[in-house]
Amino acid sequence: MRRYARTMVAFALATSVVTGTAGWVSGDAQQTLTGPPPGTTSWRADRVLGSGLPDPARATPTEVAAFFHRLSTAEQQLLLLRHPSVVGNLDGAPLELRYRANSLALTATDDPRYRSFAAAGRRILAFDPRGRGQVAEVFGELRSARRVSVVVPGSDNDAGTFDRANDVYGTPAGMAKSLYAEAGPGTAVIAWTGYTTPVGVGIDAATGRLAEAGAGRLTRFVEGLVADGLPEPAVFCHSYGSVVCGLAAHRLPATDLVVLGSPGMRADDVDALRTRATVWAAKDPTDWIDDVPSVRFAGLGHGTDPTDPAFGARRIPADEARGHTGYFTPGTDSLRTFASIARGTSVGGAPR
Repeated sequence: MRRYARTMVAFALATSVVTGTAGWVSGDAQQTLTGPPPGTTSWRADRVLGSGLPDPARATPTEVAAFFHRLSTAEQQLLLLRHPSVVGNLDGAPLELRYRANSLALTATDDPRYRSFAAAGRRILAFDPRGRGQVAEVFGELRSARRVSVVVPGSDNDAGTFDRANDVYGTPAGMAKSLYAEAGPGTAVIAWTGYTTPVGVGIDAATGRLAEAGAGRLTRFVEGLVADGLPEPAVFCHSYGSVVCGLAAHRLPATDLVVLGSPGMRADDVDALRTRATVWAAKDPTDWIDDVPSVRFAGLGHGTDPTDPAFGARRIPADEARGHTGYFTPGTDSLRTFASIARGTSVGGAPR
């Protein structure tokens, strides 16, 4: 009887996630963008170098990196010109080639949503125009950086809203720019919108379907950075992005996992994440995410609040942040701590 009562309570709480009790109301179901980059069919058929090219769907980032390492500069340039959409999104390819490839792809597109990405000086590490569009942008000198960070955003983010003017510190570009400015020299920050995010706060936001697809894409992206000789990054995961990070944690090469405004990581505690990264968590007192039930039942909800002491993450102060998207606002205690983590100098927070 007790077990039945507990089950009914959990069901009621989980139902409230999607009926509005916690403010999660409605959203459009999204079709996940998965698989290899656009242009892969032509890439697979190309024998310009005398043999087949590594299959973007099957080759690991380490294998891709080794392949490009064997090529001459002229051969690399040839592939870049023939297949910019593949090279620009091929995890493990040299970042300098990816920058140039994505610049070519962006110059060729006539979609007004992407025009600003082609501006001089922007370092676009990934660009996929399919669906709602996905993009990754680098702030800082990635090749020479001693410490690298990756920002993973939550709902309502795609290439079209990547650097929107309103709610600046809730955008992928705004979060990454702010972190880079605070962390300073020797660091680089990547704003990564490389998965299909939920739209609104409906069923997609309350389940792990999109996060599961995103976790694989995030893992491969970070593995590509490491295969290209870059240091393992600290990964900052906002809102639904923390669900993505939670599902990726056991295979994600990272020094730190930092979750903020998290609805849960689909894990009961830090040990369940099976990560060697240091796990940090922040939630400000005015964040509406605090009203979301910390449950997981019948596929709904994302489980324990990572800021709950029982979860075991190191707690980041966030008393000066405001709302769900205020964590990267300049002058806040949360941003100062994030920057220390990004620099590799932070030792504070509640111990795990």
